[in-house]
Amino acid sequence: MRTFGVEEEFLIVDPDNGSPVPLAGDILRLHSAGPQGVAPPFGPTLAIELQQEQIEVITSPHSSLSALGAEIRAGRSYADSLARKAGARIAALATSPLAVIPHATNTERYDALLEKFAMTAREQLTCGYHVHVSVDSDEEGVAVLDRIRSWLPVLTALSSNSPFWNGADSGYASFRTQAWNRWSSAGPTDVFGSAAAYHSLVADLSGTGVIMSPDFDARLSARHPTVEIRVSDVCLDARDTVLIAALVRALVDTAAKEWKSGQRPDMVSAAVLRQATWRASRFGLHGELLDSKTHKPDTAKHVLAALHSHVRDALEETGDALYAKEGLQRILSQGTGAARQRQAHQRTGSLAGVVAYATGVTHLEPVDHQHTAEPYLSTDAGTAVLVAS
Repeated sequence: MRTFGVEEEFLIVDPDNGSPVPLAGDILRLHSAGPQGVAPPFGPTLAIELQQEQIEVITSPHSSLSALGAEIRAGRSYADSLARKAGARIAALATSPLAVIPHATNTERYDALLEKFAMTAREQLTCGYHVHVSVDSDEEGVAVLDRIRSWLPVLTALSSNSPFWNGADSGYASFRTQAWNRWSSAGPTDVFGSAAAYHSLVADLSGTGVIMSPDFDARLSARHPTVEIRVSDVCLDARDTVLIAALVRALVDTAAKEWKSGQRPDMVSAAVLRQATWRASRFGLHGELLDSKTHKPDTAKHVLAALHSHVRDALEETGDALYAKEGLQRILSQGTGAARQRQAHQRTGSLAGVVAYATGVTHLEPVDHQHTAEPYLSTDAGTAVLVAS
């Protein structure tokens, strides 16, 4: 069974007014300061990001979805416990609802990014969610990249959690995707065909003197024997985080089997896939998406059903089929993070209320850990409450 792990980026926010605060350094110092900063035995790694108003939480690799899910929840709780000591909270928001001027993290790499990319880097306070899945070789990894790319916009729609930007409703479900795609190498790729072709393109891009590493929607990891899928917003609800990890591993499993059986990848162009990503970013699950096979508009419900059908066998083999089915039904019923943020805004009448709501949802835990059914969320006056189903 393939191992997988995730990286989640979180906003660090003022608990009183919801504004992002530049406290990543303080949180990391607490992390390494001694007994009060010791992570759980299976605990995650914490890391800095481009801006001091965000923190990254990285899990270990796992083979079971339940173990990965446990560490995802533990990582959120642990990072928040350190943020509380620093006078803040962490919130699973892919962009800040409130206007903010970010404070860059001073490292040699980030200083170079800021110098080269100017306002693109200065304004880049976005929180993504990356899933790493193990592969046997670069050749298998590139074969997987070639065969999953048509499905990645569906993950963007499913994870959409960034409707607000600079104090206003952007009109997008995932405005993070729009902000992120300003980087010069971001976005979908054409079919590579081989590991040699992949590495040749990366070398050519590096040779331009513009990029430090490719920001493709999905890529080979430079540090691990994995493919890294990078299209998702950080998810408001940890259950959505776990669901997307399950779907990504199933996509990788399915693609690897297609490659081994000699099935050719979909040769749709990156230009068309960029339109699919735009639709996913604009509408989330509340508008038409592009079908991942015909590349024509269809309902989000049908496109999600096609994704589920495509990976059903792989989900059955890993034992994740029921979780995925119930998770997809739950999101279709309750809405994406973007929809729930907008609902919170309507309910509370303020963007600070959105942040307060999101902070609560970020850290919700099942009330009965022995209960096998998924819990569901209800809200009352902007306060999230967990109720066993």
